Amino acid sequence: MAQPHEFILTLSCRDATGIVYAVSGLLYQGGCNIIDSQQFGDLQGDDATGLFFMRVHFAAPAHLASSAALRTLFAHTQAQFGMDLQLYPLAQRARVLLMVSQHGHCLNDLLFRWRSGQLEVDIAAIVSNHPDFAALAQSYGIAFHHLPLPAGSDAAAKRAQEQQIEALIDRERVELVVLARYMQILSSEFCAALKGRAINIHHSFLPSFKGARPYFQAHARGVKLIGATAHYVTAELDEGPIIEQDVQRVEHSMSAEDFTAVGRDIECVVLARAVRWHVERRVLMNGHKSVVFR
Repeated sequence: MAQPHEFILTLSCRDATGIVYAVSGLLYQGGCNIIDSQQFGDLQGDDATGLFFMRVHFAAPAHLASSAALRTLFAHTQAQFGMDLQLYPLAQRARVLLMVSQHGHCLNDLLFRWRSGQLEVDIAAIVSNHPDFAALAQSYGIAFHHLPLPAGSDAAAKRAQEQQIEALIDRERVELVVLARYMQILSSEFCAALKGRAINIHHSFLPSFKGARPYFQAHARGVKLIGATAHYVTAELDEGPIIEQDVQRVEHSMSAEDFTAVGRDIECVVLARAVRWHVERRVLMNGHKSVVFR
């Protein structure tokens, strides 16, 4: 259970000497206790960004136990290093919106993890373009919003439906949107509005076997590994920064339906990890990639 004086600090900036010393020194001077600290500098490789990333979990004394007071403490150092710095009270749970179409395995898994205390978030609502999971939502006491998109809906109709979702996000103060097998392509406008705060689960190990029926494609090719990918949503379909992936071995004796069952289990685990790491402030953007402090 998070204590009221515990915070997560995340930052990114150009890599330079003395960043860790400066941050830890400020926390020490303020009487804070560092519980966990991780850092990563991206200076190697052909596509290196030259950025430095850091995540610190710390406990603050009573006089500093607010984001405003801590921001004042870090103001000079933040400006000195040009940091993108964020502070999160650990006791403040993220508000999450779940979106689903007609495959409910990921939705059901997230709801179970939430109810059993494995996923420490507040689920604000469930949105679907189908009515299938209204009863499931009701059984968990969560508001269900059926926002249909009839077959053949044009771009204007889809955008109007998205605007209803945007209004719900604003009204419910949603921080994170989880596409738990929501089978609609989002508009560039919606993707821009959700930048860095929408996670999708893709039912294959990207970038292989895109499009419809990926497990059947994999089965037809005789693959020995199948997997799933959780990534942030961008306007470029299934090209957003990857948060988590996993795979499992399959074999020639298994049917396409067996592949699907195995794949759905992997999807649930991968999506749950990605959501948990995001709300624990473990994921930082690094261009087209992500840094994940586990």
